[in-house]
Amino acid sequence: MKRILDRYIFREITVAWLGVTMVLLLILLTHQFAEVLGDVAKGKLPKHAVFDVIGLSAAQFLTIVIPIGMFLAVMLALGRLYRDSEMPAMMACRIGPSGVYRPLLWLLIPLALAVGWLSLEGSPSALTEIERIGAEARRDADLNSIEPGRFTTFGPDQTVVYGEGVTPEGQIESVFLERRLDKDKVEVVVAKRGEQAESEDPDTRLLVLHDGRRYEGVPGTPQFRIIEFAEHGIPYHLPSVTTPNPRPRAMSFGELWRSDRPELIAEAQWRLSVPIATVLLALLAVPLSRSRPREGRYSRIATGLLVFIIYFNLLSASKAWTEEATISPALGLWWVHGCVLLFTLGLLALQNGWHRRIFG
Repeated sequence: MKRILDRYIFREITVAWLGVTMVLLLILLTHQFAEVLGDVAKGKLPKHAVFDVIGLSAAQFLTIVIPIGMFLAVMLALGRLYRDSEMPAMMACRIGPSGVYRPLLWLLIPLALAVGWLSLEGSPSALTEIERIGAEARRDADLNSIEPGRFTTFGPDQTVVYGEGVTPEGQIESVFLERRLDKDKVEVVVAKRGEQAESEDPDTRLLVLHDGRRYEGVPGTPQFRIIEFAEHGIPYHLPSVTTPNPRPRAMSFGELWRSDRPELIAEAQWRLSVPIATVLLALLAVPLSRSRPREGRYSRIATGLLVFIIYFNLLSASKAWTEEATISPALGLWWVHGCVLLFTLGLLALQNGWHRRIFG
């Protein structure tokens, strides 16, 4: 009897989780796909990397989609059982909370482990790879990416290039170039045509201009140097593929865990909080989904979403407080999980009469 009910509850929760997770993931990926296409159109990403970036983005989205998907799936599945009076019938057969948690754990444990890996290693690695693809796209950008009649920015020194036209051979016609030499001084060059050339330094390229004039000086003053030239090579630096100081979100968990900097400690605790929240939300969904027969499958969803929003907003706030050293790293994000656990145990005690056994 118990095995039949376990399989039945497990199937209901699994089907609901698959449906909710796929819908949420599809919504997020659709929005991401539009952003990626915009980056491709702007030359920030190569066309062949579109599906790579979408796949890597999916790995990042799953760290949030799986917890909320599990939470909503439990509430939807058990809500249907309460609506159809199946859960009260199970309770009449002495099926208590343990009879619901047992099949729930069959799905929850592997999902929590998967989310843990995604949060600790998978998502940061995906973010690092996305940034690397973007850096390579910016590095490989050349004069062929210039659109006639539009200003284009190259390199980390933000050199601005404008051309009235681009020949099939890659030469720019009627070139305008502007770059800042230091805090005050700027350089402006106009030329009849220009082309790109390689240099001995692999991190530097040359923009070779022909038949033009160069203006160098401080804007707003008459102190300008004007040089006419037949050929002039202007170097511009390519962006580095590797980031010397990666963001905390892209750092490995080992680096975060060994650090004593508040912002890195907060990031490490946030990554650990994702699998913990997955477990706590699933456990909380069981008492939170309890409703009267015929009340409706979705009657508790609004309450559940409100609890989820409060939970994750408190985690985000605690992360910010830890980064700013407003609260101790020892307290960090852990107090939020403790409050949710106590809330879950309190609901279970009230619904199952445990408080009467303890205090009565």
